[in-house]
Order: sequence, then structure tokens, then C-alpha cells
Amino acid sequence: MKSQLAVRNRWSAIVAYALVGAATQLVWLNFAGVTTVASSRYGVSESAIGWLAQVFPLLYVVMAIPAGLVLDKWFRSGLLVGALLTALGAVVRLIGDDYNWLLAGQLIASVAQPFVLNAVTGITGRYLAEKDRPTGIAVGTASIFAGMVLAFVMAALLPDAGQLPTMLWLSATFSVVAAVVLVVALRQPGHHRVERRGPTRGALKIAWSDPLIRRVALLAIFPFGVFVAMTTFAQALLEPAGVSAEVASTILLVNVIVGVIGSAVIPVLVVRHRAESSLLVVSLAVTALACCLLAVFPSVVMGFVAITVIGFLLLPALPIVLELVERRTGEAEGTGAGLIWMAGNLGGLVVAIVVGLLVKHPLVAFLVMAFVALIAVPGARALRKPIAELVPPL
Repeated sequence: MKSQLAVRNRWSAIVAYALVGAATQLVWLNFAGVTTVASSRYGVSESAIGWLAQVFPLLYVVMAIPAGLVLDKWFRSGLLVGALLTALGAVVRLIGDDYNWLLAGQLIASVAQPFVLNAVTGITGRYLAEKDRPTGIAVGTASIFAGMVLAFVMAALLPDAGQLPTMLWLSATFSVVAAVVLVVALRQPGHHRVERRGPTRGALKIAWSDPLIRRVALLAIFPFGVFVAMTTFAQALLEPAGVSAEVASTILLVNVIVGVIGSAVIPVLVVRHRAESSLLVVSLAVTALACCLLAVFPSVVMGFVAITVIGFLLLPALPIVLELVERRTGEAEGTGAGLIWMAGNLGGLVVAIVVGLLVKHPLVAFLVMAFVALIAVPGARALRKPIAELVPPL
């Protein structure tokens, strides 16, 4: 009985983390499915609304390593700071019904995001047995994507300009509740690792000196870039083809739903069969093909098919990569995860900026995303040997 209770308590921390991870993505993508509507309500350009999302990868690039170092030394405190700042950012957006308050809230929440997302490997390492960690990472990462689902559900259910304040209130409520649940869940320390009090510089050296981590970080630039650009501008890019904001939100919703399913199932199977490199190659190649089809045949049907396939194959790449980092870096997993997230968000920032500049030229924008995915395929294939040399999880 006592053993079962201990296991239940450990998984409760993962569930609480999952709620906060979902909240970060909800706040990030609140406006992705209603870009044109929000532009009209707040009297700013579509690009300005796009920046409400783009500040997240921008500040992630700056904060990823510092947040990772904090988590490696003071894990519990760092994660709680992330949860509370996410809630604060969501609440700040309620202060005034104008763009400036929205941007202020997004900036606060974007500072918080690295403290939460970098912790996905750390929370499993501290609260789960080694054999359960791939599943824990898959669950934690799937919850991050579930937050994206929630954002797109809200956009689909509340698509009108007059409904945007309701969407913001619901997001703030969810973020506050998630933060409170995490505070309660982390009152008990983890069972498998303790907070480190030594110097944090060693963690960065351990992570950066590893050639596999560096190569995975470089590779992360490309799929992250495509996904961030797609989720930020898909609605605006498909609008000239007659795809309404409501339909675009539904397409993005389906995309992330299948991504959540894939992220919860595919990584566990891939790790078990040691097929990480093959999955990365397939997901990047199929993403490139899907973007080409969107460029040449933009429509409601193609949007559903292509973007859904992208979600199912591309999103599971993240938990797979993070599991490799946790297995490789050990005590420096927060900094190692920070390197991956930093590189990915740098890619997201750059690709989203380029696609944002091409938002009036959908064909070119989709082809740019196809090119970004395609040029990463050789890098994914090259990971097969170093991944095979890793000790498999127990």
C-alpha cells in the first residue's frame, strides 16, 4: 500500500507539471488561430499580432541557458518561478483591452516559458524510476502540445472579435489553477535526485562539450522553425485560398491533437526499437513534401491533410530528442534541454520572421518551410550511429 501511494505521489508531480506546461503553450498561442480578427479588434497589423507569439522564441533564445542552469541547481524553485510568471503574464493581459497590455503579458509569460519547458526532463528524473522516464517525458511533452490544442479549441469556439476578452479570461484562469496545483504537488521533494548546490558552470560545460548534444541542438533548429512558423501564420497563409479563420483554427487544432497522440505513443515505441534517427528522417521528409503540396494546392482539404500529417510525424520528434538528452547528460539535463530548446526557438524565430515577411505570398512562404525541413534530413540520418552507441534505457 505504501509503495503504491509513493508511486501515485510521484506521478502526481508529472500531472501537475503537465498542467503548467499546457498553460505556457495556451498563453503563447492564444492568437495564432485568430490573427486577422485580433488585428482588427486591436487596430494593429497582422505582423504585430504575430509578434505576440514570436516574443516567446525570441526570449527563449536569451533565457534558455540561464533557466537551465537555475533548474540544474535549484530545480523546484526554478520550476515554480516559471509557473507563477506564466500565471502572472496571463493575468496582466486582462488589465486593459488594448495591444500594449497584451504585449506586456506575453513578455512576462515568455520569460517564464524556459523555466517550465526546460524542466520536462528534470521532473521525470527526480520523480520517476529510470524505466518510467521515457514515458514521463512523452507525457510531459504531449501535455505541452495539449496546451496548443486548448489554444486552438478556444480560437475555434471564440472566433469573433467580441469574444477575445472571454478567451483571455479562460486562459488566465487555467494558468492560475495550474500554478496552484504545481505548488501543492512539489511540496514533497523528488525521490531520485536532490537539489544541487555546487557551481552551475559545470553543467553548461558538460552539456556543450558533448558532440551528440551539439548535433541534436543544431538539428532542432529546422523542425522547430517550420512548426513555429506554421502555427503562427497558417491562418493568414491559407486565407487567400478561401480558408476562413474558423476553419484554419480547426485545421491547427486537428494538427496538434494528432501530434499529442503521436507524442504520447510514438516516442515510447521508437525508443524501444532504437529507431530515433529513422523517425527524424521520415518526419522531416514528409513535412517538406506536405509544405510543397500546401504551396501548390492550397485549399481546405489540403490544409487538413498536409498539416495533420505534419503534426502526427513532426511533433513526436521533440520528446524523442529530449529523452536522448536526459539519457546522455544526467545531472545536467536542465542545461542540456535548454540548449535544445534554445536552438529550436532560434530556428522558430528566424523562420517565423521570414515567413511573416512573406505572408502576402503564400506559395513562396510554404516553399521556404519545405526547404527548411528538407535540408535537415542529412543531419537526421547522420545521428544514427551516435544514437546507437548510447546505452538504452532500462
